[in-house]
Amino acid sequence: MYGPTELLQLIDQVRGAAPAGRRRAIARLITRIENDEEVAREAIKALYADTGRAHIVGITGPPGSGKSTLVNEVARAIRQQHSLLVGIVAVDPSSPFTGGALLGDRVRMRDLAGDEGIFIRSMASRGSLGGLARTTGHVIKILDAAGFDVILIETVGAGQAEVDVASTAHTTIVIEAPGMGDDIQSIKAGILEIADILVVNKADRPGADSAVKALKLMLHMGASHPNADGASSAWEAPVLETVATEGKGIPAVVEMMMAHRRYLRESGAWLAREKARSRREVGQLLQARFMAQLQAAVPQQERDAMIEAVARREIDPYSAIERLFEQITI
Repeated sequence: MYGPTELLQLIDQVRGAAPAGRRRAIARLITRIENDEEVAREAIKALYADTGRAHIVGITGPPGSGKSTLVNEVARAIRQQHSLLVGIVAVDPSSPFTGGALLGDRVRMRDLAGDEGIFIRSMASRGSLGGLARTTGHVIKILDAAGFDVILIETVGAGQAEVDVASTAHTTIVIEAPGMGDDIQSIKAGILEIADILVVNKADRPGADSAVKALKLMLHMGASHPNADGASSAWEAPVLETVATEGKGIPAVVEMMMAHRRYLRESGAWLAREKARSRREVGQLLQARFMAQLQAAVPQQERDAMIEAVARREIDPYSAIERLFEQITI
C-alpha cells in the first residue's frame, strides 16, 4: 500500500517517464488506478496538465480479423519508420461470471517486449460494454503524461458494441477480413461510420477484392454521414489492404495514420474531437458522482424495495425516480 507521500512520488516518477525509461513506475501506477478509484482521481488531477500530446489510435473490428497481429506490426513499423514512442492498451474480454480474462494480447505481442520504446498493457474489460474497459481512459492519460507519442488501443472485438473507441481516439481504424460469414461484417456491426481508416486484413484470402469494393461502395453511399464528433468531415476514409502476418501493407497504414493526424491538426478537427471526448467524460463522471451520492443517501434495502415496487407495477419508473431524487441533498 502507498501512503499519500509515496503516491505523490510515484506520480512524479511517471511524469515524462517514457523517454527516461521508467517503465516500472508506469506499470505500478496503472495497477493502482485500476484497483483504486481514489488513486485514479488523484493521479489524473496531478497529471492532466501533462496530457493532450499523444496521438490516440483506436483499432477495432470483429473477432478473427487479426487485430492483435496488426497492432503488433503497426507498433513495430511506427518505431522503424518514425522512431516514436508507442504505448499499447489491449483490452481483452473478461468472464461475466468471474471477471477474469485471458489477457492474451500480452502473449501475442511478446516479440515487442525487447523494444524499450514500446510499452504494452493488457486490461480486462470487466463487464464494460463498448469494447473498452472502465479505466481505459485513465490508462491512456497515464501513458500520455508519461510521454508516449502514439497510443494504440485494441478493443475487445465484440462486434456490435465497438463504438466507444471512436469517442476515445483521434484516429479510428476498423479492420475487416474476407470470408467471415458476411461480405462486410462492419455494416452488420454498425461500426463502418466510425472509421477514419478501413483495413481489409488477410488480403491474400479469396474474397478480399470483393470486400474492398463493397467497403468503398458503402463509404461512397454514406459520404454525407457525420463523423464521431458529430461534425461533417472533409476526410475520406481510405480502404487499405494488409497481410499483417507477413507485414504487407503495414507501412501504408502507418503513413495514413500520420496523414490523418496532420489533417486533424491542420483542419481544427483535433480540438473538436478533444471537446467531444471531454464532454462525454465529464458527463460520465457526473453520472458516477450522482450514483455515489444516491447510494450514500438512500440505503440499499430502500432502493431494492423501490425496484421491486416498479417490477410489481405498484409505482411507475418516473415516480420512483422522483422519490429517490427527493432524498438526495445537492
